[in-house]
Amino acid sequence: MTDHPPFAVTVDLAVFTIRDGALAVLLVRRGEDPFAGSWALPGGFVEPDEDAEQAAARELAEETGVAGFGGHLEQLRTYSAPDRDPRMRVVSVAYVALAPDLPDPQAGTDAADARWWAVDDLLGTGPDTPTLAFDHHQILLDARERVRAKLEYTTLATEFVAEPFTLPELRRVYAAVWGTPPDLGNFRRKVLGTDGFVVATDDHGGAGETGGRRALLYRRGPADAIQPPMARS
Repeated sequence: MTDHPPFAVTVDLAVFTIRDGALAVLLVRRGEDPFAGSWALPGGFVEPDEDAEQAAARELAEETGVAGFGGHLEQLRTYSAPDRDPRMRVVSVAYVALAPDLPDPQAGTDAADARWWAVDDLLGTGPDTPTLAFDHHQILLDARERVRAKLEYTTLATEFVAEPFTLPELRRVYAAVWGTPPDLGNFRRKVLGTDGFVVATDDHGGAGETGGRRALLYRRGPADAIQPPMARS
């Protein structure tokens, strides 16, 4: 016997990609109560034989349709307000995932629909802004800020572009995530002046920032940190 009531552990996933030049997040429309018909971050209960990270990887594969997800996945924080789930006491471990060119999602067995949403459309105040289930609005806010901040002091932006990529393509990642592009001169100096941020190839891709000759193609470098950080406008 125990005096502690039962509770469950879930994982919630803020899965980001860049679509049509904007930061987009994957949402599912819930097919069951609670919050049936509402949009929510994908996720689910942690199974008895797995830890939270294994559950996050499983849910990510199920919800994105990508087996062996090759993008970036990291833990965001734990959400444990007593009333966050009307069914019972549920503690959720939230994760941030991001990758380029993720496919259109397929709704899982307990979801009525799944689609990509522009993050700005979800965090606005207009009459058409959907109300997210549970505390997922706050999780999305926290996840966006985590990604925005990490682009200042890490090379995480390179995870949003498929290799090889041009510097204009990489700069568009910053514009999408931050909501405004970084200063062109400072951006180029920071990217090219940080040892291991990017590695130049011998090939050229599309036009440069100002048109003219084709831009040099790059691959991700081994560096993780940017010191001093790239200032957010």
